[in-house]
Amino acid sequence: MSSTTNNSDRDHIIRQWRDLEQSDPAIFEAILGEEDRQRRGIELIPSENYTYPEVLACNGSVFTNKYAEGYPGRRYYGGQEFTDAIERLAVKRAKKLFRCEHANVQPLSGSPMNQAVYMGVLNPGDTILAMDLSHGGHLTHGAPVSHMGKIFNFVRYKTDPVTHRINEEELRALAHEHKPQMVLCGHSSYPLDLDYSMFTRVAKEVGAVTMADVSHIGGLIAGGVLSNPFDHGFDIVTTTTHKSLKGPRGGMILCRKPFRLQINKAVFPGLQGGPHMNAIAGIAVTLGKALKPEFKQYAQDTINNASTLAAELSQRGAHLVTGGTENHLMVVNTVDSYGIDGHVAEETLDKVSITVNKQIIPDDPLPPMRPSGIRLGTPAPTSRGFGQAEMVQLAAWMDDALKGHENETTLARIRDEVEELCLRYPVPGL
Repeated sequence: MSSTTNNSDRDHIIRQWRDLEQSDPAIFEAILGEEDRQRRGIELIPSENYTYPEVLACNGSVFTNKYAEGYPGRRYYGGQEFTDAIERLAVKRAKKLFRCEHANVQPLSGSPMNQAVYMGVLNPGDTILAMDLSHGGHLTHGAPVSHMGKIFNFVRYKTDPVTHRINEEELRALAHEHKPQMVLCGHSSYPLDLDYSMFTRVAKEVGAVTMADVSHIGGLIAGGVLSNPFDHGFDIVTTTTHKSLKGPRGGMILCRKPFRLQINKAVFPGLQGGPHMNAIAGIAVTLGKALKPEFKQYAQDTINNASTLAAELSQRGAHLVTGGTENHLMVVNTVDSYGIDGHVAEETLDKVSITVNKQIIPDDPLPPMRPSGIRLGTPAPTSRGFGQAEMVQLAAWMDDALKGHENETTLARIRDEVEELCLRYPVPGL
C-alpha cells in the first residue's frame, strides 16, 4: 500500500512538470535556469535562504486552491476542516517557539505585516520613533517614499558614528521631544545586536507601545543565539518567515494578549482578504523544524560563519561598517575598501557566481542605485553546509575579485573555483 502510494505521488509530480514543459516552455526553462544558477553559485544576500523540500511541497500543494477568509473556527467559506488544522498548528508552534501570547500567521509578506501593526494599534498621524534607513532600518519603518511614511509621523534615530550603536540618551531625548505613540526597533542592514531593554525603558517613560521587527534575525532568535524581545518586555514582534527562518515567503505578527484583537482585525478584514493557505502550511512545517535541536545548531553555525567571514574580510583590508558583525550579516564599504561603488561590486561578484546586493551606508553621500557598499550574510551558505573553512576561502575569492574587478582572467578563474565548490554542496530541495 505504501509503495503504491509513493509511486503514485511521484508520478503525479512528474506529470505536473511535464505539463508545464509542454504548455509553457519559456517558464519551464526559466525555472530550470534558476535551479542551475542556485546550484552553481554562492548566495550571500542575507535576506535570502534555501527553504526545506517539504516547504516547496506545501507551496505547490492543493491548498493553493482554497480560500479561507477569517480565522480558524470563524471562516466565511465552507470546506475549512484542513485549513483550520494547519493554521492552528502554525499558531501553536509560533507561540511556543517565540514564547509569546498570541500569533497571527496570515500576513502575506513583511510589508503588509508591519502595515497591519501600524494601522491596528495606532491612528493616522501618530508618531513612531524608528531607525533611519541609511543606518540600517527598513523601508517599512517610515522611509519617506513608503505609504506608511506619508500616513504616520516617523521620527528617525541614527547610530553613533564612533560606537556604531544606538545611543540611549539620544533615543531618550528624541522620545521626550516628540512623544511617540510607538517605539520601533529592527533593521535590514545593521550588523550589531540590539539592546531591547533600552527600548522598553525609553518607551515606558513616554507611554509608547514597543514593537520589534526581527525579520532578518527571526531564525536566530528562534534558534536561541540572539535575544528574544519578549524577554525584555516588548508588546509586539514581527518577523518574516523566510530569511533566517528558512520558510516560505510570508509574515507573522506576535504580540501580548491585549493587542490580539486589534492585530487580527487589522490583518483581516483591515488589510487583506483570504490568506495564502499553501504558505501557511509551509510556515507550520518551518516552525515545526525550528523547534528541533538541529535548528539550534544551524542558527549557531550561521553566527559562527558570519563572524569568520567578517574577520577574514577585515584582515584582508575590507572596511566593514560597524567594524564587524554580531549577527548573520555585514556591510562592506566598497568605496573605501576597493575604490568602487556598490553597484560595480555587486556586478563584479555576479561574474564570479557570488550574489550580494548593493547597499547604502550610514549617511551615504552616493545615490541608492550606486551606493557606497554591499550587504552580505551567511544564512544561505550555512543551509547548504558551508562551514568556517569555506568562509575563509570565500573571503579570499571576494577580495581577489573586487581588487581585480577589471581583470577578466582573474574573474574567470574565481568563477570556475566557486562553481567547483558549489557542486560539492547540493542546494536543499534540488
